[in-house]
Amino acid sequence: MFQNQVIWITGASSGLGKYMAFEFAKQGAKLALSARRVDKLEEVLNQVKALGAEGFLVPCDVLEESEIEKAVQEVIHHYGRLDVAVANAGFGVFGKIEDLSAKEWRRQMDGNVTGLAMTAKSAIPHLKASKGRLVLIGSVAAYVPNPKTGAYGASKAAVRSIGQTLQLELKGTGVSCTVIHPGFVDSDITRVDNAGVFHPEINDPRPKNLMWPTDKAAKVMVNAILKRRKSFVFTGHGKFIAFIGQHFPKLGEWMIGKMGN
Repeated sequence: MFQNQVIWITGASSGLGKYMAFEFAKQGAKLALSARRVDKLEEVLNQVKALGAEGFLVPCDVLEESEIEKAVQEVIHHYGRLDVAVANAGFGVFGKIEDLSAKEWRRQMDGNVTGLAMTAKSAIPHLKASKGRLVLIGSVAAYVPNPKTGAYGASKAAVRSIGQTLQLELKGTGVSCTVIHPGFVDSDITRVDNAGVFHPEINDPRPKNLMWPTDKAAKVMVNAILKRRKSFVFTGHGKFIAFIGQHFPKLGEWMIGKMGN
């Protein structure tokens, strides 16, 4: 359990970050919540406190390295330690590769790859002191190609590689690195355009029958972090798709085609 442990979560204002915060709060953790949208963070913090947990806000844009470094220092100043860092902040840039601009590619990689790597870099010295846990949020998209998700899939494949490298580099330090690859989970990721603008009216094109509720996903993710799993792929369909993508790529292409674009 995470009783009295200090947990820092980026991208905590919505989706998986928000519900992981709730799950950690239920286990008595002390939360440091980061994201760009302060109004949404305040709503999450209020719910964390309603669950009987302690927490505070650390506004941070992972596209800015200086803000990441400042956020970590604020966590250490406030709590005196860091036990778990969850690099969850991220987004999707979607469209055919032939249609994406260099600016869109840079935004995708700066957010999902560089921002995540800088979050890890800033947290690791403090995690070494507590023999804590580093968590990187990837995606099943790292394992199998899908039309119009080339940039997003490439960014999550990079997350997977970063995690595997960190597991080697952190060996013997007492710090574990868990890379989590969710399948389809209910979120707003497909309602945010390539410039970062939210469109609530857009219908999520992902198959609804395969979608997991966000609270259910958060529970299994927090459990994987507790167990210091190296790599954790979920949901059931996510595990299957990842396996097929690795070992039977042609079958994986056929399956993705059947599921639609």
